[in-house]
Amino acid sequence: MSVYTHGHHESVLRSHRRRDAENSAGYLLSHLRPETALLDVGCGPGTITIDLAARLPDGRVVGVDSSAEVVELAREAAAGDVRAPSARLEFQVADLYELPFPDDTFDVVHAHQVLQHLPDPVAALVEMRRVCKPGGIVAARDSDYAAMTWYPQMAELYRWLGLYRATARRNGAEPDAGRHLLAWAHAAGFEDVTASASAWCFATAEERAWWGGLWSERIVDSAVAEQIVSYELAKSEELERIGRAWNTWAAEPDAWFAVLHGEILCRA
Repeated sequence: MSVYTHGHHESVLRSHRRRDAENSAGYLLSHLRPETALLDVGCGPGTITIDLAARLPDGRVVGVDSSAEVVELAREAAAGDVRAPSARLEFQVADLYELPFPDDTFDVVHAHQVLQHLPDPVAALVEMRRVCKPGGIVAARDSDYAAMTWYPQMAELYRWLGLYRATARRNGAEPDAGRHLLAWAHAAGFEDVTASASAWCFATAEERAWWGGLWSERIVDSAVAEQIVSYELAKSEELERIGRAWNTWAAEPDAWFAVLHGEILCRA
């Protein structure tokens, strides 16, 4: 069983809802055709999925997630978005290791920040390939926590990074997944793989407030905080100090934060 390190606290969902096809799947967009049949695994609240569906006027898009709670949120979001008619878009609960679709069903199988949370990402890629048509694309994008960088160099943020990485690894996950994607694709049997990288950058006052505010909450109130304390990696008092440091960072007019992502396009 996979443990989703972030959980589904409101601050996590707020982060996920900011994602769209442009800022989270840009490396894939030029490979889509109007009639593409696409599966989005680990779709979360569905914003990327809905945006992809809006770009495929003659296609079919399915979003799956292991959480019934977030699948329902994705359905609600889709119902309120006129760009993606329900006839072309659906969401359902599914296990990535056992996708409920026949072999060779989709032209594109996509996953954004999913493999980094799995104990067996290679098996997940094998399953994604199974439901991808011959000649189709399996696409994945994952962040690389060890490669994240920021200014000013605050000790509390380094502590945050160390605690998060230790917690993810206790859950059997790989927080530095971005650098592993090419190797995982080769281990899954893909021979035709294009690897790339891109980054999110938070440098304006609005972006800093959003990013710092998310993590000031997550490090204190979300599943990450609960796991850190239960694994005896840190006490709540220290997490509260780290949360305050995130707010201090966000208020700094020169503050800057970059999140590096690895990306793979694998030809099935």
